[in-house]
Amino acid sequence: MIKINMFSHADSVQGQGVGSAYKELIRLLDQHLKGTFKVTVNEKQPVDLTHYHTINPSFYLNSFSRKRGRKIGYVHFLPETLEGSIKLPWVARKVFYKYVVSFYKRMDQIVVVNPIFIDKLTQYGIAREKIKYIPNFVTKDVFYEKSAEEKVELRKAYNIDQDKFIVFGDGQVQQRKGVLDFVKLAQQNPDLQFIWAGGFSFGKITDGYEQLNKVVKNPPKNLIFTGIIPRDQLVDYLNMANLFLLPSFDELFPMSVLEAFSTGTPVMLRDLELYRAVIDGYYESCEDSDEMQAKIRELVHNQDRIAELKSFSKTASDRYSEANLTKIWKQFYEEQYEIAKENNQSRG
Repeated sequence: MIKINMFSHADSVQGQGVGSAYKELIRLLDQHLKGTFKVTVNEKQPVDLTHYHTINPSFYLNSFSRKRGRKIGYVHFLPETLEGSIKLPWVARKVFYKYVVSFYKRMDQIVVVNPIFIDKLTQYGIAREKIKYIPNFVTKDVFYEKSAEEKVELRKAYNIDQDKFIVFGDGQVQQRKGVLDFVKLAQQNPDLQFIWAGGFSFGKITDGYEQLNKVVKNPPKNLIFTGIIPRDQLVDYLNMANLFLLPSFDELFPMSVLEAFSTGTPVMLRDLELYRAVIDGYYESCEDSDEMQAKIRELVHNQDRIAELKSFSKTASDRYSEANLTKIWKQFYEEQYEIAKENNQSRG
């Protein structure tokens, strides 16, 4: 049995996609590949493979131990993707960005969640053959579409009018997520209900914290900020929503979009290169907030287009299904194990 240790503090900060992606992978390995891999978390005994999910300094230091076996690094972000997420003094930012790249270079193998990051990593001096693209996924056991009757009951439970058109978004409250555009759209559409699930996962160092915090404390009457909520509540909101809207300016492969797909919720996104690389054709694409506004008004009165977007979500969900990703992760870890064996034999 192949021994794999996961080093991760991804679930130490609530409300971020990295933690969701980590939990999904751990659950997949436990439920479907338990007889193939022996998985431990944050342990220091000798293993065949070590998979680093977060870039904590203590993990960087232990990567020098020969007990770690072959080292696999999970790339959930690059220095440039942190712009608009956290605000640091320029000196601290420069040092941190160098550390991020140094951590990735320490790895024997890199896994990216979006293929457009392959070229970006090579520009940092990481060999292309060391980089593997494996997309995120979500499980239907957690994120699934509920029945029409259940959706009616959910709206009653959450005290939302049955006929109200709901625009739902989720993620950390930060500049990069386009939250201010979400607020602007709520102001432009007082007849619709807007809901944003998520909070300040990184507190006051969140970029634009002061401005965003004022909005969260005093939102338009038709906009609800739920704060950070558990996944079972997130599923409820996705099932109540008529439209999932994520107006982010920059992303990797957001778990929130996959969760919306998995519940069969129509999806609207800003037109970003990274989306075109992985989910092109499965969502309503918008250039800016003005186009979002125009298309929202169209969708309110166009049930045929809503039904079409709903079918696109279901197709995307099948593509990034747990079953498909189980095969991919099994093959990947087995390949890495064989490489590790060959390297050990060559060292004699």
